[in-house]
Amino acid sequence: MEQLLTPLLSGLGLSGAAGLNAYLPLLLVGLLNRFGVLHLAEPYSLLSSPWVLGGVLVLLVLDFIGDKIPGVDHALHVFGGVLNAGSGALLFAAQSGFITQGGLAGHHLNPTLALLLGLLVSGGVHTTRTLLRPVSTGLTGGLGNPVVSSAEDGSSLVLSVLAIFAPLLAVVLLLILLLGAWRILARVRRRFV
Repeated sequence: MEQLLTPLLSGLGLSGAAGLNAYLPLLLVGLLNRFGVLHLAEPYSLLSSPWVLGGVLVLLVLDFIGDKIPGVDHALHVFGGVLNAGSGALLFAAQSGFITQGGLAGHHLNPTLALLLGLLVSGGVHTTRTLLRPVSTGLTGGLGNPVVSSAEDGSSLVLSVLAIFAPLLAVVLLLILLLGAWRILARVRRRFV
């Protein structure tokens, strides 16, 4: 049973991390696969290609800088919705590849279902993030956005590492982050409605 749950929990954690930062978990998973720390089934092993890693690194740096600039961060969130959701879907499917291609007799996760679950998790996290950013902008005149962005990046990194090495903790942290975000949104809504 653990062999079935671990990849699912890992996929949930990584797709949640992708909802906060599309590129950080992709880079981490690609690097860990490249250095043999984890194994990705085909075709997901392409994430460890030097060209893919280089492209993801460039996008990570551009996103990291752009997300700290008020106005630019909002545009990145709007256009990033597709990228974040796609990244989460890919990461979830890559982790569930252990189930579909790892030889677990009788335990199969449909790849389409894996992609859909990753899309829903990362899309939900990204949507929550996108809803919270205007609150930060409004309350701080945009000055708090770099702090919020850095917290999102840090949370994405921690979630990614936990998803790979302690998947259950990653899912617990993801739930705590989502609960906290929704509580903030509920407070703001009550205050201004």
